[in-house]
Amino acid sequence: MHADLLFTGGPVLTPEGPTVTSVAVTGDRITAVGHDGTRELIGPRTEVVELAGRLLLPGFQDAHIHPVPAGLELSQCDLTGTKTSGDTLAAVRAYADAHPGREWITGGGWSMEAFDGGTPTKELLDSVVPDRPVYLPNRDHHGAWVNSRALELAGVTRDTPDPADGRFERDASGEPTGMLQEGAMQYVGRLTPPATPADRLAALLHAQRHLHALGITAWQDALVGDFLGMDDPSEAYLTAAREGSLTARVVGALWWDRERGAEQIPELVERRAALSHGRFRAGSVKLMLDGVAETGTAALLDPYLDKCGCATANRGTSFIDPARLPSYVTELDALGFQCHFHALGDRAVRDALDAVAAARKANGPSDTRPHLAHLQVVHPDDVPRFARLGATANIQPLWAAHEPQMDELTIPFLGAERAAWQYPFGALLRSGARLAAGSDWPVSSPDPLQGIHVAVNRVAPDERGPVFLPDERIGLRAALTAYTAGSAYTNHLDETGSVRVGALADLVVLDRDPFAGPAEAIGGTKVALTYVGGERVHAAHDA
Repeated sequence: MHADLLFTGGPVLTPEGPTVTSVAVTGDRITAVGHDGTRELIGPRTEVVELAGRLLLPGFQDAHIHPVPAGLELSQCDLTGTKTSGDTLAAVRAYADAHPGREWITGGGWSMEAFDGGTPTKELLDSVVPDRPVYLPNRDHHGAWVNSRALELAGVTRDTPDPADGRFERDASGEPTGMLQEGAMQYVGRLTPPATPADRLAALLHAQRHLHALGITAWQDALVGDFLGMDDPSEAYLTAAREGSLTARVVGALWWDRERGAEQIPELVERRAALSHGRFRAGSVKLMLDGVAETGTAALLDPYLDKCGCATANRGTSFIDPARLPSYVTELDALGFQCHFHALGDRAVRDALDAVAAARKANGPSDTRPHLAHLQVVHPDDVPRFARLGATANIQPLWAAHEPQMDELTIPFLGAERAAWQYPFGALLRSGARLAAGSDWPVSSPDPLQGIHVAVNRVAPDERGPVFLPDERIGLRAALTAYTAGSAYTNHLDETGSVRVGALADLVVLDRDPFAGPAEAIGGTKVALTYVGGERVHAAHDA
């Protein structure tokens, strides 16, 4: 029987390593894996892809990503490329001038390190957009920068109390400065014009094209629901799945409303049934346990330090009551939901693991595959618990490098001992934990090869050092496995994630073999071809 597609003449990454040189595909499945003898499968209609030394591997999968908000931001005031306060303000002014009819200026993606203390002011925005409201989430989307007009429309004054799950940054006199942290974002975010269903669908398809170009064939959307003014992407996914325009395989993590409790679980069961169709299924629940370290909202076991290195009274924020979390997770687990935790600080990580342990004790072993995302600070005592509990470590490798946000806004406030517990990829791997990987796009680049570069080198792409916690580096094969088999396991896509006979033909051809070059060159690797189910969904111009 002739193959529909044959890759030959190059290294192929299989579960045993890059040990074969040829792969045949018939229909949507891999039907042969071997050496160049598989050329006997070539028929008159077989498409032959000459690898010419380029690496063939399973499609990348992103285990924690937000494609629809990312796609929307790309069509709005996109600040992801700006580095300084001057660049950022110039980009906002240029966008406002180019869109005089926009009632609101929205978008985001600015870098905290561009501004003193990571907190720009309303006066800066007023200087470039004085007449229209502006709402711009930062790169990590845990804070938003607004101008005076936006605060006025929201009714936020010096007398407005901070919400329980956030705060308004204030000056010495108590006036809001224009920086909204966490739950305070919704005071303005809920006033911004919602995207239309057509806008959200277009954003999804735009993002999908971009992700396919990076070799991503599947992902887990880490926020399917309404949160702080962000658009619920569920209808866009359902429409695309029904129309057949969703070419990726997608798991949706249904948002756990942190202002409510177990009474929302029956609604989640209904949403899981209603939203699962074709290549989209909503079998996960996202539980955001804490915030981020840069704003002092990541939940820590011991207090943050101040600029002088002295302990403060702040241990961060727990968005879900840790005393009730185990019962919520136990009930979700019993109903077959996967729990997808945002756990960034060491207290949040411990709370999540304690909740998984409670579910295991109550329900026994299950195949729900809970995973903890971000894992910026992990207490060493908790590292071996991942393997023992069967909880996957969902890493975002791009963050594990020296850069201003790390060196200026994080390390000084953690202290030397705790700073050394950050992003412990090597320790987790050595303990037997399963690693999955993701980007949190639009928080950071969705390019898996950039993340793999940092996981291996612990240095940002295009930088030369110093190495960030060198003992936590992992090997190239381990990093590739996290982005393929590890994320496929997390996504319950067991027919993907490896090159083997019978697997779905979700495949990527790189422009080179990164195993053949130095580790420092991994970040220069690009994707030449991407296939989902044997169908080509991306080809670089020079592929």
